[in-house]
Amino acid sequence: MPIPRFIQIHTLHTYPAALLNRDDAGLAKQLPLGNAVRTRISSQCLKRHWRVVEDQFALSCLDVPMAIRSRGTLELISKRLQESGVSEAMAQAAAEAMRDAGLLDKGGKEKKGEDALKTGQAVLLGKPEIDYLVKRCAELASGDVDEKALKASIALWLRGKDEKKNIEALKHGSGLESALFGRMVTSDVLTSREAAVYVAHAFTVHQAQVENDYFTVVDDLLQDAGELGSAGIFDTELASGLYYGYVVVDVPQLVQNLEGEDFKDCFASGTPAERRVLAGRVVQHLLHLVATVSPGAKRGSTAPFDWAKFMLVEAGDWQPRSLAGAFHDALPLDGKEGTIRQRAVNRLTKEIAAMDDAYGAPLSRHFLAVDQEVEVPGAERLNLGRLADWAKEIIEQGTC
Repeated sequence: MPIPRFIQIHTLHTYPAALLNRDDAGLAKQLPLGNAVRTRISSQCLKRHWRVVEDQFALSCLDVPMAIRSRGTLELISKRLQESGVSEAMAQAAAEAMRDAGLLDKGGKEKKGEDALKTGQAVLLGKPEIDYLVKRCAELASGDVDEKALKASIALWLRGKDEKKNIEALKHGSGLESALFGRMVTSDVLTSREAAVYVAHAFTVHQAQVENDYFTVVDDLLQDAGELGSAGIFDTELASGLYYGYVVVDVPQLVQNLEGEDFKDCFASGTPAERRVLAGRVVQHLLHLVATVSPGAKRGSTAPFDWAKFMLVEAGDWQPRSLAGAFHDALPLDGKEGTIRQRAVNRLTKEIAAMDDAYGAPLSRHFLAVDQEVEVPGAERLNLGRLADWAKEIIEQGTC
């Protein structure tokens, strides 16, 4: 029996008149592909919304510590130290010492006051890591020391050869987000973490459909006074489309990140299923989030909410492969062989059949579809709850 080494998730979502993801000019992000330019949603945008959403399948409901991504983490540590009884001056000194020792980005070193604790870029730090740093700094500040001596003590502590091991040993120390999506750090103390979930940029299966939305803001007081006019004239870009999304879960990497189990031992006969239970629950939640959580700017004026109209989940021990090639040639907008959604699903099923004929990949498949007459080669149709439960169960069992 094949093992669920990789879980692959393919989706189709529809978003009309929305600004899902903006570029530096405030315009809808686009992507040239094949014979047409498409509208796209960046992977960073998708992951951000999956990370922070609050509902019954939120990542925060998994009883695993989360993380904080911010330029102000040192400022937070300073505030936490003050709340624990450390003076403001000593707390500031402790945070500056961690910055100067290279624990976090040194972007604020040349600045003064509170700005000196702002890092040059947002750093992802797990809440257990933050708790540990606050505890150790408070201990070092509790003796009869001045600010200069405290800085020297913190620098010596962080240079200790065992300190990295101490932080690595923290249970879920770097937070659930880094266990899923990875973390890159340059510190000699903090640990970089390989991502276990790979997310592609979603893109429209047809050419970009973009409209410049011109609008005005009515001035109520001017109108009450009998005058015509507005408080402002604006324009923004809105796009509509059917988006193909693709996500891969590297299950052994996820188990290693969550449980500390060696990558190679994830599905070994001597590894108890209990070591994969949390990974199974994480994937179960992730499937719900991928299907139902929508990204989008200008939510108040566009309500860009949608659930997947089609979702295919594949499991197996072969290397992953996207089905984006099915849409290398953009679907025509005026096709006569069914709706765009039906034609998109047909493209996907033909691509799967062609790949199976060429490679014979032994993948286990299940799918969700809102349209009735949908068949996927070698796949059983399930609703979202059963689809997510199936993914959870095969990870726990170690076979698919």
